[in-house]
Amino acid sequence: MTEIGAIPVFVAVADHGGFAAAARHLGLTKSAVSKRIGVLEAHLGTQLFHRSTRSISLTEAGEIYLAHAAQALDAAQDAEDAVAALQGQPVGLLRLSTPMSFGQLHVAPMIAAFLRQYPGIRIDLTMDDKFVDLVEGGIDVALRAGTLPNSALIARKLAPIHSVIVAAPDYLAQSGTPETPEDLLAHSCLHYAYSRDPSEWRLAGPAGDMRVQTSGVLRVNNSEALCTVLLDGLGIGRLPTFIAGAHLTSGRLVRVLPEYRLPEQALYAVFPERKHMPAKVRAFLDFVVERIGHDVPYWDMDAGPL
Repeated sequence: MTEIGAIPVFVAVADHGGFAAAARHLGLTKSAVSKRIGVLEAHLGTQLFHRSTRSISLTEAGEIYLAHAAQALDAAQDAEDAVAALQGQPVGLLRLSTPMSFGQLHVAPMIAAFLRQYPGIRIDLTMDDKFVDLVEGGIDVALRAGTLPNSALIARKLAPIHSVIVAAPDYLAQSGTPETPEDLLAHSCLHYAYSRDPSEWRLAGPAGDMRVQTSGVLRVNNSEALCTVLLDGLGIGRLPTFIAGAHLTSGRLVRVLPEYRLPEQALYAVFPERKHMPAKVRAFLDFVVERIGHDVPYWDMDAGPL
């Protein structure tokens, strides 16, 4: 039991695939992490990792130890959460994951106010448009947009997400304004790479539901980058209103085919199932809902019909 403090370090090395990555995650030096693992291996009398100049991997003993160590960490976290819930004071490290654009535009601006309101909480914020495994990454709560896959995770709907078709006035002045969905076939349509069907646009309007197979000169995996090239007049694209809203208000972008609607999605908070919801997670969720609204988020307040 003398090396129980090494368990979080061991799990971090296993989860992040190396001493350097684990050190960055834990806020320690690489040498401190290496030393802690060496002491743990000496205490157990066995090697937990195969080491090479390029990578490390778990030994058979390491695999067995990891299964029990992860359970021990979960039990310790449950104990901490139960005590925090009893005290009513959110404390500890809150690990968050958000999509890149939404995180930059709407989560990061909230962080300072949240931490001032809850001084006992520290935040580790990861912004990435790619799927993040919450359990493997040790994430407490992730904000995700779109349709959620079936999983053992718990999800709470935070707000609707609307998307619109937009273009810069200069592009429309030069290339013409589409009047029907079929007109999009003659335009440069720019695509967000992580959409389920980047080039197939589903529309609902006066003529009913329809699908248009669009094409263009750019496909990009970041919505803010897509917004930038749309502002530069490169073509027509789909953007969520949490990105496009400010530019629509300023007139730098205008809606295309406004009588047609794109599929509505939703913003969800997703978190692993646990016996006790950590007070820090509950505090963050309540804070986010209070800030962004629920039925109508603040970025859609002046958007008109969507």
